[in-house]
Amino acid sequence: MMEAFLAVLVILSTSVFSITLSPTASSDDAKMLATLGMQVLMELDNNGTLGKFIDESNWTAVRESLEILLPVGVSYNITVYDDEMSQINDSTISNGLKGQRIISVEYLCASQSSEVRFYLVRLQLALVR
Repeated sequence: MMEAFLAVLVILSTSVFSITLSPTASSDDAKMLATLGMQVLMELDNNGTLGKFIDESNWTAVRESLEILLPVGVSYNITVYDDEMSQINDSTISNGLKGQRIISVEYLCASQSSEVRFYLVRLQLALVR
C-alpha cells in the first residue's frame, strides 16, 4: 500500500514539475527567435544588400537569402513597408509561416542609392515542430 502511494506521489510531482518548466522553454524559444531574426536581417543588410533588393523589388532574392540564412525548422514571413507604412512587397515572401508561437522582429533599413529611402522590414518567425 505504501509503495502505491509513493508511486502516485512521484508521478504527480513529476507532472507538476514538467508543467512549470514548459513556459520557460517557450520563453527561451521566443528569445532565441528574436535574436536569430535580428541577426539574419543585419547579416542580410550587410553592405546594403537588403536595401538594394528592396529598391529593385527583388523579392525572390530576399526569399532565397532568408532560406539560406535561417536554419531548418524555422518558418518565416517578411513584409516591407515604406516610410509612410504602406506595404511595398507585392508578392508573399514566406515559406508558409506556421507554428504555435510567432515572434515578430522589426528592422529599419536604408537604401544606399543616390536617393536614400527608408524601409521598415517586419520579419515574423516561428519554430516548426
